[in-house]
Amino acid sequence: MKIFIFQPDSCLEKGMIITMDGFKNFMTQYSGAIIGGVIAILVLLTGLHKLFIAIVVIFIGIFIGNYIQRNKVDVKEKLKNFIDRL
Repeated sequence: MKIFIFQPDSCLEKGMIITMDGFKNFMTQYSGAIIGGVIAILVLLTGLHKLFIAIVVIFIGIFIGNYIQRNKVDVKEKLKNFIDRL
């Protein structure tokens, strides 16, 4: 199936032929970006971004707490040196 487009003001050249194969290649190449954009729009419209931000902050706090607990001596020295510089 071929579609002829005759729009001189558009970015397409006059009489350029667009095939369904071109559309299929476009969808195959950019499907991840299209799906990501649709998901981002849905998240923003439903207000779920607040939940995602809260979950990310919780996980960052967990990782920081775990790092501090496992490296107490190093963290104390680095914190002491940082405070001394101030």
